Amino acid sequence: MAMFKKVNVKIDGGFELDLPEMVKVRQVFPAPELEDIEFTVAAQINKEEIKQLVKPGARIAIAVGSRGIANLDVIVGALVANLKQLDAKPIIVPGMGSHGGATAEGQRGVLANYNITEETMGVPVKSSMEVVQIAELDDGYPVYLDKTAFECDAIIPVNRVKPHTDFKGPHESGLLKMLAIGLGKHKGATKVHTQGFNQFAHLIPALGQTIIRNAPVIFGLAILENAYDHTAEVIAIKADKIYDQEKELNSRAKNLLPKFLMSEIDVLIVNEMGKDISGSGMDPNIIGRNVSGEPGFAAPPIKKIVVLGLTEKTHGNVTGFGLADVTTLLVVNQIDFSATYANAITSTELDGGKIPMFFNNDKEAIAVAVKTCNRVEPRGAKIVRINSTLEMSEIEVSTALIPELEKRDDIEVLSAPYPLKYDASGVLL
Repeated sequence: MAMFKKVNVKIDGGFELDLPEMVKVRQVFPAPELEDIEFTVAAQINKEEIKQLVKPGARIAIAVGSRGIANLDVIVGALVANLKQLDAKPIIVPGMGSHGGATAEGQRGVLANYNITEETMGVPVKSSMEVVQIAELDDGYPVYLDKTAFECDAIIPVNRVKPHTDFKGPHESGLLKMLAIGLGKHKGATKVHTQGFNQFAHLIPALGQTIIRNAPVIFGLAILENAYDHTAEVIAIKADKIYDQEKELNSRAKNLLPKFLMSEIDVLIVNEMGKDISGSGMDPNIIGRNVSGEPGFAAPPIKKIVVLGLTEKTHGNVTGFGLADVTTLLVVNQIDFSATYANAITSTELDGGKIPMFFNNDKEAIAVAVKTCNRVEPRGAKIVRINSTLEMSEIEVSTALIPELEKRDDIEVLSAPYPLKYDASGVLL
């Protein structure tokens, strides 16, 4: 870990600002949610068009990824149980590209963190980084696939369909991406990333469809989540229908995303960021900024972003930190540069390894952010504070935003106004 020392900088007028008071509010989002996940999975697997694809005695590779999907162990466990009832022989393979340190044991460990082990699932977990080239695209681009999965009788990818954090297109994160990148392991994932994010909208569906045609993919299990990161839907999709149906699911997933309900923000205060929150530390679909520079990330304009902390699970990996404008000495001294740089290099987007300007404490960081908002008086600053971009329901807003928000039916005011307070060391309470 780096050890940066105190920052000595003077700013006109100092760090004491007359800031507006804050109010707690609740943003209300549409929130469809499954009541019985195991029942739903069973119903999906026993649909006639799906059930007939599962052959008795077939060795089936269930591909499971590495992002924080709600109820992933429940969903995978239910899938395993239903395949067993159909006399199949499922195994689990990691479908997570180069995550987990790009090692077999590392990827097995990632699955274990999500409670997916041989003990909890009752089936073997076969983790390997070995791939085979199974085909080529028309331009000669090689198509790689996990060797263990390819040698099974059938493959079932399980993944959440959601907007990607680095590019926009009809297909973003989902089943095709898991086939193209997740089951491509380190070799396939690295190859795809060297093409640049501006190629992903074309490359991911092309690779995914080629794998479906050349490997024993029988169906996929797609997951949708609501704005509160709860399971909204689980859908089994025949392999030959994944391309068309995932486009529709991607559109629905975008409509389920949480967002800021105000028209503009001067200063956004983020309590914590991390890889367990988003691949970019903060979800670009929420803040409107992304590492790749690709267009299509709509959000209210935000003049300055302040990050005050890192999640424990990110272990110092601050990929995407440069999307913020200001942070603190405490946060910078928690950075694991090796992990962060390795992540940025693999993605080929070196901006992912940049760090924002940092100051000695929260008070100084927030003061600099407010002072550098052009044509904004501190007392009238439109300030929003969130815990993370995963927690967008109950947030804090400055009183300058209340006249706009109180006109909306999807905003509930939860408190009377109160001032921002700091402890003796300048840490925001």
